[in-house]
Amino acid sequence: MSGQTTYFGAVYPRETDHMGHMNVAFYVQKFDAATWNFFFNIGVTPSMLKEPSVGLAAVEQVLNYKKELMPGDLVEIRTRILDLSEKKVRFRHEMIHRESGMVAATCEFLSVCYDRNAHKSRAFPKEVLEKARAALDAAQGV
Repeated sequence: MSGQTTYFGAVYPRETDHMGHMNVAFYVQKFDAATWNFFFNIGVTPSMLKEPSVGLAAVEQVLNYKKELMPGDLVEIRTRILDLSEKKVRFRHEMIHRESGMVAATCEFLSVCYDRNAHKSRAFPKEVLEKARAALDAAQGV
C-alpha cells in the first residue's frame, strides 16, 4: 500500500494475552496512535482540537487481523485516504510486520468533523480539507 507512515513501534510482552500474541486491545491502541499522527499530517493539530468549534468523531471502524504479532516484533503503520467529502474522511491503516514486510492487520475508519458546541457535523477547516485532498490525490496517483 502506498501511503504515509503514521506509526513505528514494537510489541511488548505486557501487550500480549494468555495465548502469547499481541492482544486486540493493543492493535486498537497502535491504530489510535497512527490516527492522531494521520490527522496531524493533514492539519488537524492538538491546538485546533482545543477549540470548541472543531471535533472529530470516529463513526465506523473495521479491523482485520492477518498475522499474529509476538513480543519483540517491530511494526509500522501506513495510512492512506480512501474517500473524502467536506465533512467526512474514510482512511485505511495497514500494520506491517517490519521484518517480514507482511501485513499483520488493517483498520479502516470513517471519521466526521463536527462542531463540539452545536453537537452537529460541520465542514473540515479549509486548510485541513486542502491537505486531505492533496493526500487523497497522492494515494490515487493523481
